[in-house]
Amino acid sequence: MPTVIDRRQALAALASLSACVLAPGAAFARAGAGIELAAAWEQAGSFHVGLLSVREGAGQPVQVRASLEVPTRAHGLAVLPDGSVLATARRPGDWLLRWNPGKGAAAPQWLWQNGERSFNGHVLASADGKRLYTTETDIETGASWIGVRDARTLEKTAEWPTHGIDAHELVWDGAASLIVANGGVPTAPETGRVKRNLETMDSSIVRLDARTGELRGQWRLQDKRLSLRHLAWSPDGATLGIALQAEHDDTATRHGAPVLALFDGQALRVVAAPEPIAQGIQGYGGSMAATASGWAVSCPRANGIARFSLAGEWQGLAALPEVCPLAVRGGALWAGGLDASLQNAQAAAALNHPHGPGLQGARLDNHWVLHDAA
Repeated sequence: MPTVIDRRQALAALASLSACVLAPGAAFARAGAGIELAAAWEQAGSFHVGLLSVREGAGQPVQVRASLEVPTRAHGLAVLPDGSVLATARRPGDWLLRWNPGKGAAAPQWLWQNGERSFNGHVLASADGKRLYTTETDIETGASWIGVRDARTLEKTAEWPTHGIDAHELVWDGAASLIVANGGVPTAPETGRVKRNLETMDSSIVRLDARTGELRGQWRLQDKRLSLRHLAWSPDGATLGIALQAEHDDTATRHGAPVLALFDGQALRVVAAPEPIAQGIQGYGGSMAATASGWAVSCPRANGIARFSLAGEWQGLAALPEVCPLAVRGGALWAGGLDASLQNAQAAAALNHPHGPGLQGARLDNHWVLHDAA
């Protein structure tokens, strides 16, 4: 029987062989006014990260420009200044990837966990692209950590506690601080993602010094069964929006729970949708974004995007089947669904982009991010 290391090496070799050159039609997609997104998806039982391209304007298809098969489901992505794409395995994950999808680029670069830590699905880069910050969990204790890594080698140079469990997304808070969402959901190594002892949930957001990892503050919601997970700043940088996932035992309570919390730097507060709509949302926020039009929380179980003003007033649910990834370009929200994506998704007349042949049957994962090469 192959060892774990052998299995990982074999899977990595398989994934490296699946890197695509520019797909047919890519030159057309990159000409003129267009957008390019680094994304992750599942298709026909296999998992991929890649670049999706689309020209602006209703009816223009979303096309796969390049793709790479990965061993397991990917989750969070980031793009470095040189255009390379970072991707991490969904929690509890054991791989981190750096890949430059440009033609003739170097082979994908992989880092595998050693069995003492697992990746929690998100990676953040420093402004200069020299350092990476990954959310991780100690397999033995369940405590979460930030791994500080060299972007060239992917190797860890330091690590800091997040003062919680189930750490998930992290964002910059100015140039000298990080905000980290501790999801707070207890799990165990032998059961992977299976949630256990939810009565002991302890979700929080923390502010850490980005130079030393020192704790600068920690905040919790009154409702302990709301897991703080995904993060986005308002356009002016004054308020942090946080997508929530409810973990209540009672189904009605869980389905009616809010999916958005706001943090003004001093305190957290939840923002509720109207009751009949909230039940359809089912207490599950998949991704988070903000524009001058307001907050957007993707709600795949409701097949729509929950929209709020920046002050927190409900603005409606924008329909898009199985919507999850969100990104902002030029002040407009781009949202990815099952068979189509929306441009300017917060507008009354959003523009529909059908998915091209390379994405037929694909299910986009929670996140996509702008790729500057477009």
